[in-house]
Amino acid sequence: MFTGIIEALGTVKSIKTEGSNRHFEIESDISSELKIDQSIAHNGVCLTTVEVKDQRHWVTAIDETLQKSNLGQLKPGDKVNLERCMLNNGRFDGHIVQGHVDQTGEVISLTEEDGSWLYTIEYDPAAGNVTVEKGSITLDGISLTCFNSDSNKFTVAIIPYTYEHTNMHQLKVGDKVNLEFDVIGKYVQRLLQKV
Repeated sequence: MFTGIIEALGTVKSIKTEGSNRHFEIESDISSELKIDQSIAHNGVCLTTVEVKDQRHWVTAIDETLQKSNLGQLKPGDKVNLERCMLNNGRFDGHIVQGHVDQTGEVISLTEEDGSWLYTIEYDPAAGNVTVEKGSITLDGISLTCFNSDSNKFTVAIIPYTYEHTNMHQLKVGDKVNLEFDVIGKYVQRLLQKV
């Protein structure tokens, strides 16, 4: 389980394709602290560490993951948001994040608001996912609060710290982002559909 509080930015150093899988080599300040078999979220996608060497670690994404997330669009040099699993004795600073991306969305507008940034994200509502006003959303692994929530889009506000310490500063209109909708909202929606 994760909380959506990003620990570090990683840099994609290399990508190797093997069958339908992709192996990613990531360099980061926390890579040397990882252990083989440890789960770590990359842009909000929970992946298993398969190798660690110095300041680099390797993970593998299967075709299903590549199709449902933006990991398939990564190139060497790209930055990824990294978060290790939550310790069971740690603070719960964000919200419940499983590391299971529901779908991607697209940045349809980006405006600077005198020291903060507003991003409006559009997504396909056919998948049945919903946001609620002032509810939680995970965008590329970052725990954020939605507003201007609609049936197929929402807006998030980014403070300077988040802008500088995550990959948000790289996003532009048209970019794809990984979305994990609030797990509690997903259960409530599923229950209501059965009524």
